[in-house]
Amino acid sequence: MISFPPYSKTQLFRFIGTVVFYFVSAFCLVAQNSETNIIIENVQIFDGKNPKLLQNQFVWIQNHKIKTISSTPIPKSSDFLIINGKGKTLIPGLIDVHVHMIFGALTMKDMMAPNIKPEDLIAKVVPQAEEMLLRGFTSVRDVGGPVFPLKSAIDKGEIKGPRIWPSGAMISQTSGHGDLRTPQERSRRYFGPVSRAEHFGASFIADGKDEVLTATRENLRFGASQIKLMAGGGTSSAYDPVDVTQYTFDEMKAAVDAAEDWGTYVTVHAYTPRAIKRAIEAGVKCIEHGQLLDQATLKLIKRKGVWLSSQYLVEDTPDMDALRREKRKPVIDGQQQLWPMAKKLKLKLAWGTDFLFEPWLNKEQNDYLVKLNKWLSPYEILKMATYDNGQLLALSGNRSPYKGTVGHIVPDALADVILVDGNPLEKISIITQPEDKFLVIIQNGKVVKNKL
Repeated sequence: MISFPPYSKTQLFRFIGTVVFYFVSAFCLVAQNSETNIIIENVQIFDGKNPKLLQNQFVWIQNHKIKTISSTPIPKSSDFLIINGKGKTLIPGLIDVHVHMIFGALTMKDMMAPNIKPEDLIAKVVPQAEEMLLRGFTSVRDVGGPVFPLKSAIDKGEIKGPRIWPSGAMISQTSGHGDLRTPQERSRRYFGPVSRAEHFGASFIADGKDEVLTATRENLRFGASQIKLMAGGGTSSAYDPVDVTQYTFDEMKAAVDAAEDWGTYVTVHAYTPRAIKRAIEAGVKCIEHGQLLDQATLKLIKRKGVWLSSQYLVEDTPDMDALRREKRKPVIDGQQQLWPMAKKLKLKLAWGTDFLFEPWLNKEQNDYLVKLNKWLSPYEILKMATYDNGQLLALSGNRSPYKGTVGHIVPDALADVILVDGNPLEKISIITQPEDKFLVIIQNGKVVKNKL
């Protein structure tokens, strides 16, 4: 017989509590690892890549991946969740490759509030993240901002939101597009303290090869899947004209080398041919924006196999200040030529929204995608927001935080799908009505919305 030393009641209760805690934890772990099976019956499939719909299909989702796609019924068990698609259209989850999850959920007033804390900012972002998922965006690439805590909470299932490929803090030269200091904030190099934006992880102000290397590696240390560098002026910043070129070749090459050592790539914010040619020469793999490009530079992008990730921009929004509106004019004019030229040259094209400091715009995310119908067909739009954007996400290689294919409905792809009431290849405007027309949304093999 085993004898135990004498315990007080308090010690005994603590011991029992510990045993119960570990038992419950083990049970939950088993529950999490148990198989989940969903079968979606009687659907037509847009797989993300091919223009022709697959008719009368059956899709078996097991755990977080697509297991089988079949033209005949799939045998099922009583514990399977069965969704009768009734001939509706199944499409991949939508992907936006140019978001700022934090900046897009906050106003400039929020950002400048003197007593704001990081947890206060996250509290404003959480509902926006869930609403983005319910608009059908199951994956996004965040190209700048303190997004790591939000991504972690989504991945753990603590909150709902899209999968996030994070860049971390934007890397900018002094006076560059990511130099977000107020007029009162002076350079840390000469005066000591880091700026508020740097303190919150919004940007790194890095000058010279050594500082750029450190900033790049710091982002990689935190889990960046790609690196965002500011290579030219912008419209949402006060100190840099749109036409300026930022970062020397050596500085940009340093970021590229550090990223490639980790098996990933650098994307750059830039509009002009001069800035983009320098970035390509340095080995950058993706250009954000590019609305001031000429045909010669677009042909260079084509020859080098570089991605062009662009947007549909509007001249004015309710909260746009006069300076930003003025700086945006040439960019708005330029996009009228950019999209047709890029389409004709068959570039590697990607799309994103790039909403900043105007959270009320987020609800128009789907509408901004459809605005591309000025230049692109419904098939081209939907392919770009699924398969093509998924291919760009795959450029992160081993630094991708999610192992598997997105933007493509094929066996072994990650199970991110939307059941649409209607055929968006015939009527692309359907996707601007996600509340009514997106009947079922599944992300990572879990049903996040089911109107059926």
